[in-house]
Amino acid sequence: MRPNPVKRALHEGGVALGTMVFEFGTPGIARIVAGAGAEFVVFDQEHTGWGIDTVRTLLATARAADVVPLVRVPAAEYHLIARPLDAGASGVMVPMVETAEQARSIVRAAKYPPLGGRGAAFGIAHDDYEAGDAVTAMDRANRETLLIAQIETERGIRNVDEIAAVEGIDVLWIGHNDLTNSMGIPGQFDHPDYLRAVDRFLGACRGRGKAPGIMATGVDEARGRLGRGFRCVAYWGDLWIYARALREGLAAIREPP
Repeated sequence: MRPNPVKRALHEGGVALGTMVFEFGTPGIARIVAGAGAEFVVFDQEHTGWGIDTVRTLLATARAADVVPLVRVPAAEYHLIARPLDAGASGVMVPMVETAEQARSIVRAAKYPPLGGRGAAFGIAHDDYEAGDAVTAMDRANRETLLIAQIETERGIRNVDEIAAVEGIDVLWIGHNDLTNSMGIPGQFDHPDYLRAVDRFLGACRGRGKAPGIMATGVDEARGRLGRGFRCVAYWGDLWIYARALREGLAAIREPP
């Protein structure tokens, strides 16, 4: 398990900026992301339909780049969490976390004993296929693996302080679209109920020493998130960034000289 500079920065109270990948499952995408200055990349399995074979390729190429590769898994199930970690992910993002027990189950799936119950396999992708001492490998993996719990329902917000108290969870991440859907105010990010939920979320993160995370869809929005206290921010996703840049470029070309 390689050193995880994103986890270290967040634990020291710093900021980490990255992006998400939903569409461009290509060998070069991680190197492009790294070359653009992202510190982490989240490969999404929740909404893409990507299986572990696609993710394995993305992780293998990402490990050749100067970026921390993470995977958003489809659900909080052992086999969905452990497999991308074995394939070389530096951490996982888990959606729809609503209780402290769910958070503890994530830790159990992702951590080796004595912190969890992750199955042992060494000298494989997550170890760069190098043999070594098993105890050292488990300790390093437990120390470097980044765990992100997404809070994106009313129930999750009600239980956010208890979730934030779970040892082993590093980042709490607001799923802002799903949260507003759950609250019956879809897409109303200026609604007082949503703003109160964000305040409660941020308070729990501060009180429990967790880094708060969120996606931003623009530069001003990202700056605003950082100003509110978010410290782990994904600048949008590949397909939307590409679509916006292409649309703006074509529109500019079509403008009369």
